[in-house]
Amino acid sequence: MPRDYTYGPFQSRRLGLSLGVDVLPKIKTCTFDCVYCEIGNTIHLVSPKFRISSPPTHKFEKELRDILKYFPHLASITFGYNGEPTLNENLMEFYDIALKVRNELRWTGTPPHLTLFTNSSTLHFEDIQERVKNFEIVLAKLDAATQADYIRINRPHKLCPENDRIIDSLIHLREKMTSNKLVLQCLMLNSHRKDFSPNFNDKNIEKLAFAIQKIKPNEVQIYSLARIPAEYFVFSIDEKQKNQIKNVFNQIIDNKNIKISYF
Repeated sequence: MPRDYTYGPFQSRRLGLSLGVDVLPKIKTCTFDCVYCEIGNTIHLVSPKFRISSPPTHKFEKELRDILKYFPHLASITFGYNGEPTLNENLMEFYDIALKVRNELRWTGTPPHLTLFTNSSTLHFEDIQERVKNFEIVLAKLDAATQADYIRINRPHKLCPENDRIIDSLIHLREKMTSNKLVLQCLMLNSHRKDFSPNFNDKNIEKLAFAIQKIKPNEVQIYSLARIPAEYFVFSIDEKQKNQIKNVFNQIIDNKNIKISYF
């Protein structure tokens, strides 16, 4: 039977065995058009003020139950795939159903976390923060700490907040997430083109470290491309370079409560 809302489960580098949940239309709808996106260029590039109203049908709960009975060892039910999930006004209706199903099923170990991917572009809205803070793990994108790198790498809609405002919104979200976990994801890349400066540069890495120091997330995940990117001219940094970033972060952040990993 075709599925309307879920995909996988698949083995995630950072989450373990994960069932994906897509709450957006099948056409990619996002506030960013990142050069590295693994699902290609953004077809529907929208303002962070843009909202869709797409509540779950009865099929959503049925899909979850039909799939999850075969995966009692699942690690995460993960919201976010085909764009920015916070653009759906009905996000919490999906969350409530997933929470109900998760709590009613039996698991071989710890029940799967309810996880949200966000590119952080809508977090300056109070109502979005109030929704997002409910997820047990929030994986929030922060690839850049300079405006120039942000514009070049994430290619945001013209009405997206400036990079400094995104950092401020992450600080405020972290203050609200007293019991749940905020994880910053920093995707770092290189470039084949001499006229395209990658975010793997000393200034951006240093400023990212100082931003992370202010945000105080539970965890930082440094990673790079693992699939074909939207643009041909960007490519993955190597393990040595990831470790180099980790060392810079550890030195500047100097906070043992913040776990820093690379993948």
